[in-house]
Amino acid sequence: MKEIQDLARLNSYLEINQLGSAFDERMLPHLSLYSFEHGELICSQGEPAHNLYVLVKGKVKIYTTSVEGKTLILSFKTPLDLIGDIEFVQGIEIINTVEAVSPVVMIGIHHRWLVKYAQDHPPFLQFMLKIISQKFYLKSNFLSFNLMHPVEVRLASYLLSVSYDESDSKFQGELTALSLKDAANLIGTSYRHLNRVIQKFCAEGLIERTKGSLKVKNRIGLSELVSRNIYE
Repeated sequence: MKEIQDLARLNSYLEINQLGSAFDERMLPHLSLYSFEHGELICSQGEPAHNLYVLVKGKVKIYTTSVEGKTLILSFKTPLDLIGDIEFVQGIEIINTVEAVSPVVMIGIHHRWLVKYAQDHPPFLQFMLKIISQKFYLKSNFLSFNLMHPVEVRLASYLLSVSYDESDSKFQGELTALSLKDAANLIGTSYRHLNRVIQKFCAEGLIERTKGSLKVKNRIGLSELVSRNIYE
């Protein structure tokens, strides 16, 4: 994580995303701009929560880890979204791990300033309510879709989510052999079954497997298989 010392850029993100009214003028001096690289953790499950983040650029992956060490992907998020909102409202530790899939930019503010200035500011509370209610709606849909769809659809959705960022045309990610094991856990299947589906996708010309990594060759073909991305 790097703090970006650029007030003009911070103000630009506030203006583009129409956040000026959400943040009370007293909060503005306490807003900071942060950047995260691909693969960098923004927050980890179980850690103390100190900041609320507003995702203004890039894509993040949100997943949870069980006590047995198994992980399950919950969703991918793109702007505009909040990270740490439920933790702030409930006063609890971080619920899920959040990882940057592409280069990410966040606006951050420490909880102490939210407690001091935001709890009696209706526009900010309305903004949070809108984001939180949307999260619960998407989570409900995700649980249904993830159970109903076969591994082929889950893998195709996952590949599209980690390989592309609609806001950054230059970003094209790849999956390494190490991340394939994580992917099997994240989409809820065995590594052996995942490999069978990968072989099928390679034979159909949808992806290419070289030097221990996967690369999407036919984005349109994967998109047609998915119909709609169940993780976004």
